[in-house]
Amino acid sequence: MSKEPAVTPELVAAHGLKPDEYDRILALIGRTPTFTELGIFSAMWNEHCSYKSSRIHLRKLPTKAPWVIQGPGENAGVIDIGDGQACVFKMESHNHPSFIEPYQGAATGVGGILRDVFTMGARPIACLNLLRFGSPAHPKTRRLVGGVVAGIGGYGNSFGVPTVGGSTGFHKAYDGNILVNAMAVGLARADEIFYAKATGVGNPIVYLGSKTGRDGIHGATMASASFEADAEEKRPTVQVGDPFSEKLLLEACLELMRTGAVIAIQDMGAAGLTSSAVEMGAKGDLGIELDLDAVPCRETGMSAYEMMLSESQERMLMVLTPEKEPEAEAIFRKWGLDFAIVGKTTDTLRFVVKHRGEIKADLPIKELGDQAPLYDRPHAATPKRAPLADFAPPLANAAALVKLLGAPDLCSKRWVWEQYDHLILGNTVIAPGGDAALVRVEEGPKGLALTTDVNARYCQADPREGGRQAVAEAWRNITCVGARPLAVTDNLNFGNPERPEYMGQFVGCLEGIGEACRALDFPIVSGNVSLYNETQGAGILPTPAIGGVGVIDDVAKGVGVGFRAAGEAIVLIGETKGWLGQSAYLASICGREEGAPPPVDLAVEKRNGDFVRALVLAGRATAAHDLSDGGLAVAIAEMALAGRIGANIDVLPSGKAHAVLFGEDQARYLVTCAARDAQALLADAAAAGVPALRIGTTGGAALALAGEAPLALDVLSKAHEAPLPAYMAGDMPESFKGA
Repeated sequence: MSKEPAVTPELVAAHGLKPDEYDRILALIGRTPTFTELGIFSAMWNEHCSYKSSRIHLRKLPTKAPWVIQGPGENAGVIDIGDGQACVFKMESHNHPSFIEPYQGAATGVGGILRDVFTMGARPIACLNLLRFGSPAHPKTRRLVGGVVAGIGGYGNSFGVPTVGGSTGFHKAYDGNILVNAMAVGLARADEIFYAKATGVGNPIVYLGSKTGRDGIHGATMASASFEADAEEKRPTVQVGDPFSEKLLLEACLELMRTGAVIAIQDMGAAGLTSSAVEMGAKGDLGIELDLDAVPCRETGMSAYEMMLSESQERMLMVLTPEKEPEAEAIFRKWGLDFAIVGKTTDTLRFVVKHRGEIKADLPIKELGDQAPLYDRPHAATPKRAPLADFAPPLANAAALVKLLGAPDLCSKRWVWEQYDHLILGNTVIAPGGDAALVRVEEGPKGLALTTDVNARYCQADPREGGRQAVAEAWRNITCVGARPLAVTDNLNFGNPERPEYMGQFVGCLEGIGEACRALDFPIVSGNVSLYNETQGAGILPTPAIGGVGVIDDVAKGVGVGFRAAGEAIVLIGETKGWLGQSAYLASICGREEGAPPPVDLAVEKRNGDFVRALVLAGRATAAHDLSDGGLAVAIAEMALAGRIGANIDVLPSGKAHAVLFGEDQARYLVTCAARDAQALLADAAAAGVPALRIGTTGGAALALAGEAPLALDVLSKAHEAPLPAYMAGDMPESFKGA
């Protein structure tokens, strides 16, 4: 009998299990677990896999709508987009691995989320991401940015799926714990979705894809703990990806699915073979028996413990129809991939693992998931902040605009997205750099609008309001291109849930997210929770990333943010009060993060957004852009730079100029239209109860804000485009200093 370490209190603690959780295990199985069993419990009961601190709150989120085919609980969410087609999508985090080893951490994050989508039977058509890095002045930030961006591009470009959108930001709160959230979107037939629920007793369990190695062992457990001073020592827990193998796996899986051989399928992601096998059996009320002698390994002498916890990439587990087994094997051999029968389904409701003639684990399968600890952790509400008091602007408005356009959060991210192939497959209609990407569905004319959004400053200052705003902004961005927002995937990135103040941020943000999703008819169909994002006791900003998906019937009707022609009217939709609390202006120009964030009126959001969408679809708006970070002035400048056409702004809403120009009041848009149509547009807005004001006209080679000296587009373009490439080349742009 092979020798395994004795299970001691120290070993239990090293596996991330608390004494009371270990006592629960002893009561559940009635004996001391084997070393392999301890590893299995560690994998299944960690935060990343069990959602033990979040499940109780996630249940409150809205997840249903007539167009929702599959909500949370599967590999990805599925929505009906008409014509017998379904959109399959999800977002997940790879935060901890990307901090430790940025290239592979980010690359395997992309690989994992792509597998979640094609596991459901969908062909991936687009990727997005949401990235948050520490202060530009931090000694690790530049290397992390370079590694993460290279990893995302390296995997996505090689796999052959366009990366069409995302969000990149910087804040000192992420110095020791960056965020790398990856989103993938795929297409399938609505009546050909594949699920993870195993059925039938005695059916073969088949291992597919790449071989198992020792990379990624304890990856999920590592993702469920905060970083201490030894973060760099966790490098062996980071997986290594191979996008070319994953492309073969995609094609083999989709070909196999067409044969009718697949009963159930599960990606081997977090916790690898353990999680995939347990989930398939438990969902189908079946037992699972595995023989690890049959598992294809790329390293010699691997133990049962190592095989069960490895997170080697590009692997799948399937339950197959027995008579189709030879056909299935032939398909995978043709694609040069491993195909091995590693077990069978049983009627015992036990999870049995055998290796070298020994039983290494014999556990109740349902309880491994269903009996995982569930915590209603103490949570303290974030104290409300008073609205920001009036203050004198420290810079002239024109100078402030130039500086804002070059600030780390608002500067052009072209350096990032030009490393991604956003045109491969030939269906990208609106590329990165705008409000939402627009991707043609197959031959069209239908398209999908895709975006990722969150303002973490808002969420820290007022979690509920910040959660509402994150959803509202995603909804606005989809609306701007003319699409109808349909559903959300989220990635909830927070600090240590055992600290009441951080748990309070989580609960507050979810409350706001739920309210906004209900009011905007924008259900959540998939997502991920990433907790323990802190380093040596310092947590990140609460960052509930929202990935939004919408549909447009004809991509030819979609519009971008860029001005289209000279002589067009510029119309501001929505009410401007000049709200500067927690604004980009306050943070980047004044060096302050103070006050309450702007309030979100969800009824007004829906009314104003529906009006703007109708304008776009009717062909009455030639460009549209929502107002968010940086307010009115930044939005005008972004539209001018995107279209390479200047503007003369001769009318502004009433109020103090700096507040009007840079305030971040919600539910606002800028639209352009033919000058002759402006009066009718304003009349229709008034009839719909939508505030609208014609503020200027497009044209020229400069941006002239009312009461300010004109700013040449060349000056604005340099201020906007130059900082990030300069920073990555080793310089520190003036606009990055102090960020």
